[in-house]
Amino acid sequence: MIRPINTTNAEHYVWGEISDGWRLLDGDDLSVIEERVPAGGEEEWHAHVHARQFFYVLEGTAVMRTDNGDVPLEARSGIEIAPGVGHQFTNPGPRDVRFLVISTPNSRGDRA
Repeated sequence: MIRPINTTNAEHYVWGEISDGWRLLDGDDLSVIEERVPAGGEEEWHAHVHARQFFYVLEGTAVMRTDNGDVPLEARSGIEIAPGVGHQFTNPGPRDVRFLVISTPNSRGDRA
């Protein structure tokens, strides 16, 4: 059955003890995740062996730290992260950031 998916019916998880994620699409070849990072939150520095990712900010402002420098991201802007590039999504701002992470193939278990 084909049905719409959103944060009310997608698989939910918590990461970094304070951030939320919702698996909107969780295939082996493609994943789409919506995440919420509160003010001051950040993920661990890491890289992926195989996954190519695109981060797209829906609400708020963020900074993507990369091997190539820091990239500020505002709402309705995004950045591609190629396999092997070290990166860290951070929220230095005063309010929550909501964003999409699109990965191909799925990045689960693919950290270097």
